[in-house]
Amino acid sequence: MKKIAATLAVSALAATGVEAEDKRRPRIAPEAVYDVAPGLGHFTDDVLFGNVWSRPELAPRDRSLVTVAALVSTGKTAQIGSHVARALDNGVEPREIGELITQLAFYSGWPNAMSAVTEAKKVFDQREIGPVGDSGAARIDLDAAAEAARSAAVQAGVSPTAPALAEMTNRVLFGDLWTRAELSARDRSLVTMAALIAIGQPEQLPFHANRAMDNGLTRTEVAEVATHLGFYAGWPRAMSAVPVIERVFASRAEARVTDTDLKVTRANATVAKGPEDYFTGEVQVSGNYRGDAPARIGGATVSFAAGARTAWHTHPLGQTLYIVSGRGWVQKEGGVKETVEPGDVVWIPPTVRHWHGASADEAMVHFAVAEALDGNVVTWMEKVSDDQYRR
Repeated sequence: MKKIAATLAVSALAATGVEAEDKRRPRIAPEAVYDVAPGLGHFTDDVLFGNVWSRPELAPRDRSLVTVAALVSTGKTAQIGSHVARALDNGVEPREIGELITQLAFYSGWPNAMSAVTEAKKVFDQREIGPVGDSGAARIDLDAAAEAARSAAVQAGVSPTAPALAEMTNRVLFGDLWTRAELSARDRSLVTMAALIAIGQPEQLPFHANRAMDNGLTRTEVAEVATHLGFYAGWPRAMSAVPVIERVFASRAEARVTDTDLKVTRANATVAKGPEDYFTGEVQVSGNYRGDAPARIGGATVSFAAGARTAWHTHPLGQTLYIVSGRGWVQKEGGVKETVEPGDVVWIPPTVRHWHGASADEAMVHFAVAEALDGNVVTWMEKVSDDQYRR
């Protein structure tokens, strides 16, 4: 009898411990879930938020971007508000949320985007977030060679049947939307890829998965996007994306192994006038190149006529200039204007605002090298005035 009583006492203590543990465990799902579908409550608390959201393969900020992208693109408006709030808590800026919705208007349709705006606005109002404006930052420079190949493919495959769609794809979608600085190139690729998986468009995935990795997303992060979306878009769509992603990984690995040929970019093959928005005076750019992934390096030879120069600008990972000929000037904001001559090598640290160009009475040629961060190599600003240049 004493043995039975002891056993009952131990069982009671164990039950009390379990109940206490249940009370301590945070309950994330709405209360109705535990009344109607307790199993769903368990998986929500213990698996989705207790495990998946804490996995280090994607940062919490990225998981929020992926989740909001999936909800917007699939029109799940009832869930958008809570995840917009979570995204803000995870470091996503209000402007980035607005730009995510703008991006996905093109990839999942205007009705979904307009509905998402309504839900996001409720959260913004609750948090007293005022109207969101454009950032005013310079446009993102897309890789010229990659854009030329993409544009040619659109012209060949789309224009014969739908010429207006082809024209707007090149001019509006990639010429305008993808160059907006309100969302980094990496994040823009991330949300686009997430939306394509969520709406079940695997045929569009190879291009955008490759673009995402070119813009800085790692293999681990790409794979984790599919894993995360198993919970927000369903297992069938996540599983359908896996073979596509696998082929992208394989093709990129094969390219790294087999592409061992030397590449020569001829100096006179791609001569272009320096864009007036970014340069003052007569400037020519030649030998423009970009390294193949995983390399992030790119560069060009830039020829400045006497008096010609760049606008003020910065580089996210810095820039190196090798002076080939002539005499030039380089200056960081607030610093002394330095004279540079053939053989000189100039290093500009990351994010330092600066300009460079020819001297007032002699031309200059330099070779410029920089690395991309999240697909961005340079941020252009206002032009250098004549007074600033001669000072």
